Amino acid sequence: MKLLITGGAGYLGRELRRQAPDALPTWHRTPVPDGVRLDVRDADATMRCFLKHGPDVVIHTAYVLGDADTTVRGSHNVALAAHRAGARLVHLSTDLVFDGEHGAPYTEDDEPRPVMEYGQQKLEAEQLVRRLQPEALIVRTSLLYGPPDGPQEALARRDDAAFHTDEIRTPIRVRDLAAALLRLTDASGILHIAGPEALSRHDFAARLRGGPVKGRPTPPGRARNVALDSSRACALLSS
Repeated sequence: MKLLITGGAGYLGRELRRQAPDALPTWHRTPVPDGVRLDVRDADATMRCFLKHGPDVVIHTAYVLGDADTTVRGSHNVALAAHRAGARLVHLSTDLVFDGEHGAPYTEDDEPRPVMEYGQQKLEAEQLVRRLQPEALIVRTSLLYGPPDGPQEALARRDDAAFHTDEIRTPIRVRDLAAALLRLTDASGILHIAGPEALSRHDFAARLRGGPVKGRPTPPGRARNVALDSSRACALLSS
């Protein structure tokens, strides 16, 4: 299987490269050994890259928080290029497509209702991917953690940070998410792949730090309980 990973320099991309060392990673700003430079916002460049390298599977992890061009237009370009290249697509999405007010833990059958701009962008990207690649696998996940130098770990060590006491997520180890993605490349539709335990951002940060952290309530305009039900993915992975 020829695997191409967009966002190979990112947190999840690095772990996918570690577990699938023969994969071809792409990068934009941070060079990756044996990788290909690619800005997924450039539709022509994305198409040329995919047609040149002919992947069987593309795992699309590239995103920039707050950058709709990368999140939405980049996902459109990747889905279109994967379709033209005849490659299966695994597209990463987020628990923040839900509003956190309508009965967590959320299953794949629950209606997305994002209240945050990032969640709205990721939902729009999901819709574009499904339109262009009906057989794509769309994976909604949650907070990623694991290595001591990870972003969540670094945030938890900051003395000036305060964490929401009533924002509930289902964190997952980055190595577990990467392993699941590599095993599920033949799946399609929407799958939730997150951790087994629902935790507040405050309790999660305290665990990572190994001690107390500052807390505060979730402010208006943020999703609160967006815990994901990952039972479908667990069933597939255990079969």
